[in-house]
Amino acid sequence: MPVATDRGLRMNEIQLLYVENIISRKKRQMQQTVYFFMRVENLGYDKQCEVLWAGEDGVWQTLPATFHSILDDKSEYWQAQLTVNANPETSLPGNIQFALHFQALGNDYWDNQQGQNYSSQADSGINMVVDQPLMVIGHADQIHADQQHMAIKVSVNQLVHAETVTIHWTTDNWRHTHKTPCHTQRHYWDEQSRSNARNPNQYGCQIWQGVLNVEAVYRLQYYLSCECPDQVLWDNNYGRHYVAARRPLNVMILNLHCYQEANQDAKFSQIAKAINELEVDIVCFQEVAEFWNNGHGDWDSNSAKIINDRLNHPFHLYTDWSHLGFDQYREGVAILSRYPLANQSAKYVSHSHSAHSIHSRKVVMAQVDVPCIGLINVFSAHLSWWEDGFADQFKRLGQWAQSCQSEAVGTTLLCGDFNVTAGSEGYNLVVDGNEYDDQFLAANDKRLFEKIFRVNDAHWQHHLADDYRIDYIFMNKASPLRITSAKVLFTDDDYGRVSDHCGYLMSFEPKPVD
Repeated sequence: MPVATDRGLRMNEIQLLYVENIISRKKRQMQQTVYFFMRVENLGYDKQCEVLWAGEDGVWQTLPATFHSILDDKSEYWQAQLTVNANPETSLPGNIQFALHFQALGNDYWDNQQGQNYSSQADSGINMVVDQPLMVIGHADQIHADQQHMAIKVSVNQLVHAETVTIHWTTDNWRHTHKTPCHTQRHYWDEQSRSNARNPNQYGCQIWQGVLNVEAVYRLQYYLSCECPDQVLWDNNYGRHYVAARRPLNVMILNLHCYQEANQDAKFSQIAKAINELEVDIVCFQEVAEFWNNGHGDWDSNSAKIINDRLNHPFHLYTDWSHLGFDQYREGVAILSRYPLANQSAKYVSHSHSAHSIHSRKVVMAQVDVPCIGLINVFSAHLSWWEDGFADQFKRLGQWAQSCQSEAVGTTLLCGDFNVTAGSEGYNLVVDGNEYDDQFLAANDKRLFEKIFRVNDAHWQHHLADDYRIDYIFMNKASPLRITSAKVLFTDDDYGRVSDHCGYLMSFEPKPVD
């Protein structure tokens, strides 16, 4: 089936940058991998990219493309990969022809080589479509959790007669720069097939490769230089440098509503599903409940334990209770963490310590050592309303948090249900303390955040008149972390309502070095 040439606008809204076609052997089985890399104009959030392709059998198929990374304010990188294993029922595609298709804002856009379609020969290596003599190939924008080394593969046009190729890189925003040489690759290690793959490079590209040690690196920036007999070539990703980073730290807070939900068991499963799918790292629960059992509790009914048991890989869990809830539960708070917990402790921050008083409020804390970020003190709190002792409880919590600070601990997160609305007298107490910032506001309304937490606008309370949040993550102002995103969870638009509270998911990363 030929690719249409008279439909769509066929401009530069989508552009093929290169295609890589490799045949390798994996466990005595032949495998063909074809990788497409393209630039796409950012014409809106709702867009769709795909590769239409046909092998030597002439059957046209559709391969969805996925977002890779942001290039600049107007453009993005997208990618697609086709992998076929040969077996008695399936042959390798061999030589392929293909075109790129992009849909956005109700329009169709094509990159199909002016209606002739692109072609890629089987096992031909890399075909650079753009006229760029030096370019990173298959650059990764993520450093995985256990990754210790990053291989950077570079395509160089043979006609420039490259003498050296060098990676210039930094982990501290160019305060210090490192240089790592690349070496030519007659053969190279194909990480997809985990085999030694042949790359004949029929299209006149040399492959160079350098390997960086990223064992303790959170964020990496780099660019390339190539020395030739008569010139020096550069590739700095169109002036923005290449960037690779680890996943941000994802923190969730949620009041579980103490077993008061209809279809409670199904809602526990929904919460676990969200933690799994959203790659949450730390969870702070409030109104964690287990059956009272004459004050002895019933661990198997503990709601935090039930949710934790339903995770793909159960987290480290620390929980404690403070009072009798709803006349039949031990009610408390909990911290769950993907990473080990240390220095766990629980303390009452209320005057009352009676198990039979709803005004008895206990907070749990633990220290989390997050890879490539460092030590974080996490507190899960459920404080009383303003008229029932919030001021004293928050003061004790702040003193406790301050006593846990040290040179080794840069970040403190006060997480949970504080029972004071944004803009209220209790919220004002937090602001006036000048120790902690409201992270949801920092992520979602920077101008208002600056007015409240930076310059103390005299009328700041008026700006929060329609903000009814009582669940927060407060982070210490001196923290080396910054928030990168914050969103509301467990609404009708995502995982459904699971409590009388919404949940919140917030993401953090180290601040760039000045």
